[in-house]
Amino acid sequence: MSKAISGKFQNIDQARNVREDLMGSEIPQELIYIDEEEQMIRVMLPEEQSREVKEIYDRHGITY
Repeated sequence: MSKAISGKFQNIDQARNVREDLMGSEIPQELIYIDEEEQMIRVMLPEEQSREVKEIYDRHGITY
């Protein structure tokens, strides 16, 4: 079952860098959502893959 792994970013460049790292980790682009108005990034993945996403969030200073 998929779950949203959400994080808050400071600026759009930070969100774009996170998206690039996520895609570099073979997470499909269509599972990555950036909401510029709310400054949120969300990834829809099964729970067992959330650790990898959180590691990328941590590396870029994304709070979740």
